[in-house]
Formats: sequence, C-alpha cells, structure tokens
Amino acid sequence: MLRIEDTDRERSTPENVEQILDAMRWLGLDWDEGPHSQAERRERHEQEIARLVEEGHAYEDDGAVRLRVPDEGETAVTDVIRGEVRFPHKAIDDFVIARSDGSPLYNLAVSVDDRDMGITHVVRGEDHLSNTPRQVMILRALGDEPPVYAHVPLLHGPDGKKLSKRHGAASVQELREAGYLPEAVRNYVALLGWGYDESTTFFTTDELVERFSLERVSRNPAVFDEQKLRWMNGRYMRELPAPELRERLERFVGRELPQAAVDISQEKLQTLSEFWPLAAFLVERRPTDPKAWDKVMTDRAGEGLAAARDALAGAEPFDTATVEVALRAVVEALGVKPKEVFQPVRVAIAGTTVSPGIFESVAALGRDETLARIDDALSRA
Repeated sequence: MLRIEDTDRERSTPENVEQILDAMRWLGLDWDEGPHSQAERRERHEQEIARLVEEGHAYEDDGAVRLRVPDEGETAVTDVIRGEVRFPHKAIDDFVIARSDGSPLYNLAVSVDDRDMGITHVVRGEDHLSNTPRQVMILRALGDEPPVYAHVPLLHGPDGKKLSKRHGAASVQELREAGYLPEAVRNYVALLGWGYDESTTFFTTDELVERFSLERVSRNPAVFDEQKLRWMNGRYMRELPAPELRERLERFVGRELPQAAVDISQEKLQTLSEFWPLAAFLVERRPTDPKAWDKVMTDRAGEGLAAARDALAGAEPFDTATVEVALRAVVEALGVKPKEVFQPVRVAIAGTTVSPGIFESVAALGRDETLARIDDALSRA
C-alpha cells in the first residue's frame, strides 16, 4: 500500500510526488493499493486530535496541541533489527501533534494512518528511530498497539561518510540518466545492508521476495559503491538478449541503431550511456579527435593505412574473419607492430583510438563506408 506522507506541503509538491512514483515505476516496484495522500486525510487526523484532547491525553498550548508524556518511566520500542531500544520519558518533552492552525504534524498523521490502514510493519531509515517512541505513545493513547518496527541503516559512501551528491549519483532518476538498468539497480540496492548468504550476489525480483527477511538486515551502515553497481550493471547488460539490448539502447539514445553496432559493443559496455561514445561512429560519421590524430598519424602511418585500404578493398566476403586475415597480412608484409596498422585504421573510421574490436568494427561499418573514411583520412595524412 503506497502512501505519500505529504503533510509538509512546501516539500510535497506535485513534482516531488511524481518523482517518487516515476522512480518506483522505473524500478518495477509496484503497489497493490494507493497512492494515498496523507494531506487529504486531514479531517480524519483532526477528529483524532480532538479525541485525544477530550480524553485528556493531549492539551492545547497557545493554540497548538501537545501530547502528554508521563513524567516517569520509559517507552520501549522492539525493533526487529536493533532489538529493544528504551527511551526514558524524562528525555522527551510533551510534543506538538497539531499546529495552531489545526494542521496535524507528521508523527500524529502517520500514527493515525498506520492504525486506520492496518499497517503491520514499518520499515524505514534509522534516522526515524527518534520518532518511534512518540508514535508508539500516540498509538497507545488512541487505544491501539504499535506495528512491528525495523530501522534499517543509512547509506554511506566508500569513504565511510553519509551518502551525498559528492559520491556521485544520488537519486534513482540520476542512475537512470547515467544508463543503469532498473533490474541491476533493484538487485544492488537490495544488497545494501542485507544478504542472503556469503556468496549469492545476483537475484531476480521473485527470488528477493522469497528470500528476504528483516532478521538478516545488518545494523551497520551500508556502503553505496557506484563501482560495484557499474560492475553488476555490466553483467546484466551482457546477459541481455542482443535484440533487447538494442531496444533499450535505442530508447536511451533516442534513435534507431544497427544491430551489428550493438552486437560488437555488448561485451564492452557497463552502462547504456557508454554505447554512444564507444560506437557512435558505426551510426554516423564523427569528428576526428585532434589528439588521437596527432598521436596515431605519424610519418609511417600513411603507408600502413594505404596498404590496409587496398587489402580491405579485395577482402571477400567482407566479414570479421576475412577482415582480420586481410589486416594481419598487411602487418606481416610491412614488418611492423599490429598497432601501427590497426590504430590508423581505427582513427580513420572512428575518429578516435577507442572503439569495439577493430576487425568487428570494420566489418560492421561495411566495405564502402570503411574505404570512404580511409580515403578521407589518407587525403589529410
């Protein structure tokens, strides 16, 4: 059951709410009921505030309403992850549950909603632990027992400090824009502070549903390491059927892509965003990187490039295996290192020194376009 806790109207803008829903939809985290708006339940909250005042559990103070906290004793919270946590009443002042304009505060609203909606488990960040005794007191004042609580550890960066933008992507939307797959993000986030055993890393959603238990959640802060997420995402991308990867890449870059370009790039990609810098030259001609040109197009480069052009012109059929035989024959005939032939060809066709495999790239580009780009490079060499 999805509930949007939007009693803070300044922060809970329609745009912020839509961001939450959009992130959950992209991650494939569906819901059975809702979304419910807490703000729309204000009348119900006001009814319970009035009842708490009438029954003596709360009182008005300069227009606001405060819940009475006993002078002695303590409130014990049984947490599935942390065990029993005790909060002495002398450390908790009578706290506000409604503002002077009658609007309910967070702790009152969630307590009423948890009871009315039949919430059985409240799983949230440990930064909410200090709110829990207040909610327990409100629920008991309402004549109800609290749900089961579990406060999960907060996320830290690899440097051990609380996760923030300085550690890189800080929202689901930023991860999507960076080219991560939802199933990889879902899998990785599930492992932050939780593990099924010492060795299993990859889980389908059905497996996570079946195996997850709060008792296995760690008390220690979990480390969000984007390098590990990249590694995991790369594994997911390599395991996608090539036509499906093509569809996802096309949605990401916003244009149609040749299947051959996707096929020869798949093993090198860790994120969807890496495809265009790596293989855009297979889709359209790209400007030549001046640094790459100056590094590769040395005095002898023209000789090797011309010889490669002649060899490729006669290669038949024009496939990866035949292209490799043709270019390796040039290397042997000239008595040079392979890179002295392969790199000039790569810069000629790709405009850079980075590409998928040179033989695969030439074959994917096709004979006519490969020769045309080499001719253009030779005219400038």
